[in-house]
Amino acid sequence: MDNLHFDTLIIGSGLAGFTLALNLAKTRRVGIVTKQTLNDSASGWAQGGIAASLSDEDTPEKHVQDTLIAGAGLCDESTVRFVAEHAQEAISWLIEQGVEFSRDDNHGTGYHLTKEGGHSTRRIIHSGDATGKAVQQALIEQVRSCPNIQILEQHIAIDLIASDKIHKNPTNHDKHCMGAYVLDRDNGRVRTFMAQNTVLATGGASKVYLYTTNPDTATGDGIAMGWRAGCRVANMEFIQFHPTCLYHPHAKSFLISEAVRGEGGLLKLSSGECFMADHDQRAELAPRDIVARAIDFEMKKRGLDCVYLDISHKPASFLQQHFPTIYARCLELGIDLTKEPIPVVPAAHYTCGGILTDPIGRTDLKNLYAVGETAHTGLHGANRLASNSLLECLVVARAAAKEINNQQPISMPMIPDWDESRVTDADEEIVISHNWDELRRCMWSYVGIVRTTKRLQRAQHRIDLLREEINEFYTHFRVSSDLLELRNLVDTADLIVRSAMLRHESRGLHYSRDYPDVLPQACNTVLQKPL
Repeated sequence: MDNLHFDTLIIGSGLAGFTLALNLAKTRRVGIVTKQTLNDSASGWAQGGIAASLSDEDTPEKHVQDTLIAGAGLCDESTVRFVAEHAQEAISWLIEQGVEFSRDDNHGTGYHLTKEGGHSTRRIIHSGDATGKAVQQALIEQVRSCPNIQILEQHIAIDLIASDKIHKNPTNHDKHCMGAYVLDRDNGRVRTFMAQNTVLATGGASKVYLYTTNPDTATGDGIAMGWRAGCRVANMEFIQFHPTCLYHPHAKSFLISEAVRGEGGLLKLSSGECFMADHDQRAELAPRDIVARAIDFEMKKRGLDCVYLDISHKPASFLQQHFPTIYARCLELGIDLTKEPIPVVPAAHYTCGGILTDPIGRTDLKNLYAVGETAHTGLHGANRLASNSLLECLVVARAAAKEINNQQPISMPMIPDWDESRVTDADEEIVISHNWDELRRCMWSYVGIVRTTKRLQRAQHRIDLLREEINEFYTHFRVSSDLLELRNLVDTADLIVRSAMLRHESRGLHYSRDYPDVLPQACNTVLQKPL
């Protein structure tokens, strides 16, 4: 029971993982590993929608150009075109799976299309203001009913099983992935899952920051595991801070969708004064990096705890129809957005960098793929365009599935079981919670929206000390879910800081006071472990 074999092992249960699984399950035996339940992922928290050129007024080329502009010179244009050109068929596939998008005849598509920051036209197809939830619920139903998909909830991956750890003196050409060691959280046993192909689909790493719009599961697991296995990572310095997270002591990580600004919401100071036009001519519809920096600037300049997002000038019926989830949650907290502004602050939202892959998800390690926020395909560049994230999950996962379906089976060697013979049970769990809190506060204080070289050096020093302590703990004690997440967070934090220190300019989401200018040539930051 502790050892299982799959044709494809998918680590993660968001949109990318589900899309891949459903596109493989007709011919392959698929395992989905998720550390909580199928319902727990950042995909399910997505509010705005999915970007796709669906109307007669739009084209894939316009979508490409908007993405390139937002990406500040670092998008891979071939990847951008690949994703934009396959967007419409990806949406059609979702509709076939039973996803119900908001209807409207005004755009000639039969569906309501909204507009978000950085987009030149309305192209965001959505399901009210809870698109991710609608998509995930439809796909979960399909996944649970599929006989070729085995669901392993309450399982957290520890590390990938790479051939160089099994065979002595393998050549680089021979190095490949053979599965993963996985902790069963219900009984504490470590299981060996072997697979012809393994896919990292664990989402991003925004939980490395103290304030985030992401669920607790976003601890950079896939990025850290891929890095430890020898994959390159790219552009980890580009962490997108969503400009508008609800500011309230009882609202944990609640996002106020970009679509609120897209439908006419205005950012204001407590005095009622609008300020975005002072920072960018596009005002509230500027890309997220610009809006987040503007809010950060105004808060620090004036000593504010938050700013305000006001859409109360719109009819109440319009707001209740288009933003039912946001309206209801705000009302629970005593905020009536039809009559008053919403207090908001920026919060860590999306990891633009990740495991370096090609447009169909292939990594440096043979038989290992990375999809969704875990991967760096080159789509997002230095700043992700709003609602391109769910689209990337769909297009890249479908392309990866096609690639995997065309492969011939390979023989699998014997893989040794996880060795716990030299470890004991942990006696001070408080060490883990203390280090978790210290790491996240350090990243928020020193590696946030605006950075300096001195702040990054301070962060690096603290991360080095934490890594040493965490690795010692990992070496001597039995693994636990909290320890594994902390280990992944500190590895990911190290990658973010190292990447930020290498970028001597301000571009997209990375803004340095010491290097405020943009260099004439845009270059990716690529990290590789020494052999």
